[in-house]
Amino acid sequence: MMTGLQIKTLLVTAASALALAACGSAEVASPGEGDFGGTTPTTPTTPTTPTPGTPATDCPTGLSNVGTIANNTLRVCQLPQQVLGNLTLAVRAGTIYSISGRTEVGTDRGIDPASTTGTQGILTVEPGVKIFASSGGDYLLVNRGSQIYAEGTATNPIIFTSRQDVEGTTTLNSQGQWGGIVLAGRAPQANCQLTAPVTCTGQVEGTNAFFGGNTATDNSGRIRYVQIKYSGFEISTGNELQALTLAGVGSGTTLEYIQSYNSSDDGIEIFGGNANLKYIVINGADDDGLDTDTGWRGGAQFGIVTQRAPNATSRSAGFEFSSAPAGTPYATRYLSQPKIANWTLVGRNSPTDAHTVMHFDTGTNPNLINIVATATAGSLAGCFDIADADTQTSFDSGSTPSLRSIFMSCAISYRPANVARSTAVFTNARNTNVTAAGTSTLTAPATGTTITNQNLAFINGANENAVTPVNANSVYSFFTNTTYIGAVQNASDTWWQGWTCGLTAGSTC
Repeated sequence: MMTGLQIKTLLVTAASALALAACGSAEVASPGEGDFGGTTPTTPTTPTTPTPGTPATDCPTGLSNVGTIANNTLRVCQLPQQVLGNLTLAVRAGTIYSISGRTEVGTDRGIDPASTTGTQGILTVEPGVKIFASSGGDYLLVNRGSQIYAEGTATNPIIFTSRQDVEGTTTLNSQGQWGGIVLAGRAPQANCQLTAPVTCTGQVEGTNAFFGGNTATDNSGRIRYVQIKYSGFEISTGNELQALTLAGVGSGTTLEYIQSYNSSDDGIEIFGGNANLKYIVINGADDDGLDTDTGWRGGAQFGIVTQRAPNATSRSAGFEFSSAPAGTPYATRYLSQPKIANWTLVGRNSPTDAHTVMHFDTGTNPNLINIVATATAGSLAGCFDIADADTQTSFDSGSTPSLRSIFMSCAISYRPANVARSTAVFTNARNTNVTAAGTSTLTAPATGTTITNQNLAFINGANENAVTPVNANSVYSFFTNTTYIGAVQNASDTWWQGWTCGLTAGSTC
């Protein structure tokens, strides 16, 4: 669990908006691809179609020509550091796109959807487009009141990646080569119970951007069929960017078919909001797979997490679910209420009991159904961990059972440090059809999941499919009903194929 989030309860005034604007793109120093210097891009002449294998001669209007890459085969067209109005990135012969430093879509327009302050930006990315960045300080931020429409297809995904990947110098262990993607929205978050929600906001981890408000249905756009590779960057100790950060993102946003590959921090981290997600793949994250915090009240269905082999000190998990900031009185907390269905978590071979497949703390009140969790024989991690008394209370206090149709297969069912609490929650009579020590037919490698040896360990076998599932749609209207638990029913269930990479033995990114 990362503790770097610095949520602040603030009155949103004209001064705060000016402060954010003042920070601008100069907040993060980055070698980048070029220097805009505040100049207006020149309008290029009509380009000619380049010969295959040669770069385009120029860049589209609104983007800067900053040279070539990949042995002089691609023209690099760099986004402005602030996208105001509409900008579309189209597939274009001999062209690749780049970001440098903090690249913002729009300016912060505050918590009120009717606000006329600031300027909206709308970034549209077409199927097949590739965008790269060069350093940890390079990241894409979509501000409150602005939107991104990055919609690939199952056979032609959009790829956000690193310069090293474009140059062909990444390895199976490459990570942390650029920042990632941040969406900031106007939906509620954990500190909003302390004052009237309409006057409450917070700051996004890894950046000084503002997020939060009182619009649960806020719409930050659509992200579909997208790979985010080799991202994640530690700005300071405990203050990191991950592949995808959702901060106060509302339920009007579409988030599906998204892959995080080899993030140096989390795959996806959610701070508050009401965002819903479907069809998620997180492989090779160095920290947690799905990390939630500060009052997220959305749902996520159909997810695969395969953890990379651990280092000696990280406390990484497939799920890391937290709620309000520590120290907030439990009775007054705006609790996280995550709803999770049909996920498969393939754990690592942990040398210590700190690496848990599913970890819950600070009063999280979840509803987990149709989950498969497995870790390798000999791992000390445990499948399940209730870290504090407040979380145990939360699991036992909801109007419906917290755990239903959960199948765990780990050498140690519960993290040794918290066996009593974990056992009490998992075996509570109000929870149904839960198995703490089943024999999984998922073939996780004995040495822990690696990028080259995953052996289709996330596809159900007979033992997983023998578990009776819960009608997911009856739990949460966003969910699709299924006749199985876990993310992938059998070899014929191919939703994860085509638009992802690195999931199976021999598959590379």
